Parts: sequence; structure tokens; C-alpha cells
Amino acid sequence: MSDVPRIVVLPGDGIGPEIVAAATELLSSLGEFEFDERLMGGCSIDAHGIALTDEVLEACKGADAVLLGAVGGPKWDTTDPDAPRPEQGLLGLRKGMGLYANLRPVRPSPALVGASPLREERIAGTDLLVVRELTGGIYFGDSGRQGDAAHDTCEYTAAEIERIARTAFEAARRRAEGSSHPPKVTSIDKANVMETSRLWREVVTGVAADYSDVELDHLLVDNAAMQLVSRPADFDVIVAENLFGDILSDEAAMLTGSLGMLPSASLGAAGAPGLFEPVHGSAPDIAGHGVANPLATFLSVAMMLRHGFGRAQDAARIEEAVDAVLARGLRTPDLAAGTVAQPPMVDVPAEVEVGTAEMTSAVLGELGS
Repeated sequence: MSDVPRIVVLPGDGIGPEIVAAATELLSSLGEFEFDERLMGGCSIDAHGIALTDEVLEACKGADAVLLGAVGGPKWDTTDPDAPRPEQGLLGLRKGMGLYANLRPVRPSPALVGASPLREERIAGTDLLVVRELTGGIYFGDSGRQGDAAHDTCEYTAAEIERIARTAFEAARRRAEGSSHPPKVTSIDKANVMETSRLWREVVTGVAADYSDVELDHLLVDNAAMQLVSRPADFDVIVAENLFGDILSDEAAMLTGSLGMLPSASLGAAGAPGLFEPVHGSAPDIAGHGVANPLATFLSVAMMLRHGFGRAQDAARIEEAVDAVLARGLRTPDLAAGTVAQPPMVDVPAEVEVGTAEMTSAVLGELGS
């Protein structure tokens, strides 16, 4: 049996193949990995008529980790409920692999503070983690349409809530190691209206009793949306059900100024393979132009090394290399377009717009040095 980690690679659609190719180059610079490339998403619909085949799902379940680029695009957009959609592959992958916890770290790179739509003093010190429940809630509940009426059902069990709550509390403890700040979990719900949210609050409160060292705070989701932009640095770990977590994690992502900088990890039971992917979409409008930002995928690779392979040192090296390259002024077009112009200052490098290949080469150079 080989000791070489086997990674199923799902490039997907749009810019997916470009950023995944850069990521596999990055991984190869750090050691030996076996890559098993497969189709998933729109490309799988074109080839097989469905977004995720049973064969690909089984390959993912048997791997050590899964690396995904991006899926979707206008080519496959449809309002026909019976037509296959690329996103069905992603939902099927999460459900089939038992990936119930999505982790999205949000830490603006010091060099990109000017790219955030919020003032620098507002986002200074922001370093939070959104823990989103992935396999329950309204996305997986019964849905349907009859005449001019439609329904989507949100359901949760106490067991589903407990396991995601424990994931959040454990993450808060890990983040506090070697830090001066005490661990804190903010639980998001709509307990003033929804019965599932009332159960959510009860179960999370019960779990908190096993983590007396972790502070617990509850916020209604509408209030949380406001607080995320008014005081983002006050948050540590945010835990939310599927729909709320989806919305809030995208809102939190914009604190960095670009979705092109946000990684994610989807994890299941201990020992099971995780899925690692950038938060951004497939950006079909720039596919093939060589300008896609690979940094979110690189940071997703760092999460793979940290959470999937226990290689925290290599993960930190990647994160430091990304920060260093940005500090030198290198920007892919998505970052350059969002950066607020600063007056000339001593020792502040001018921004240089680069493409995917140049950015990849720069990060590899930092790792090599």
C-alpha cells in the first residue's frame, strides 16, 4: 500500500481547470502526491448527463482528500426543475461524503486592506472563522411546487445540531492555543420566529456546558448580518445552520475585498476525506484568459494540508508565501480593480498586475526561498 497521499482532483467548469492546475503545481513543490482527475459539475453534465456520477463519488470517498476548482456557468442555467444543474454535483458530493461542516476562515491580508469596501479601522484585527452546517436544513428538505404555490422545508435533528456545534467549539479552542484572546463561539439563529432555530439554540446551549472555557453568544441572523460589517474584529468562531451560514459566510468574505482570496474546507467524521475548494465561482467570463486568481485555491490547499494531512507547518508556509507576494505588490486583475489607490509612500511597492501563471510562479518562488 502506497504512503503517497491520493487526491481526487475535480477541476470543474470555467476557471476551475486553470486554478486547480496551479494548485497541483503548488502541491508538487511540497512533496509527492498522487492526483486522480475526474469530471464533476457542468463538464460532467456534458459528458454523462448528470453533474456527479456514482463512479466519481466512490473515487472521492476512497481518496485521502478532494480538491475542487469551481462549478457552474450560464451554459447550464435553467429553471426546469428536472434538468441537471452543476450545483447538484456539489450538493451530492457533500451528502455522499458525509461532509457536514464547512469551515471558512476570514482574515484580510495586510496588503489588501485597501481593497475592502469597509474602512481600514473597521476591519483591522479581523480574524474569524465561519462554521456552516452543510448537509441539513432547507437545502436538503422536501421541496415542491403545485400551481402557483411552492414550498421548501427546513428540518434539523438534535444530533445534526450537536455535531456541528462541537465542531465550532473545538475550532474555537484550537484557534485560542498560543493566543492571548479567549475562545468564543457566536451561534446564529432566528429563534424568535422559527422552531428549528429554537431547537438549534437549545442544543448549542447544551453543548456549551461541555466547554466551560469557551464563551458562547447567541445572535439573531438579521442582527448578525449588521454586526459583521460594523464590528467584524469582535467575532472569533461563528456557527450557523446551512442557509444562514451560506449567506453570512459570503458577506464575511467581502471583508477581504475579494472572493478570490477566500478558501474553504468541508469536513466530515474523523478520518474521512475532506473537500477543499475556493469560495468563489467559476467566472466563465474570464476562463481561458490566463488572469484567474489562484490564491484562494492555494489557501484551500493550505487548509487541506492542515486539516487533511496534519501538515500545519507546510500550511503556514503557503499562507506566509501568499502574504509575502501580495506585500510585494503583485495583483491579479480582480484584486487590482478593488484596491483603493494610496498616496505614494516610502517602502510601499507599486502594484503590478499579473496573470495566473505569474502569480503562481511568485508564490512558488517565495516557498523556495
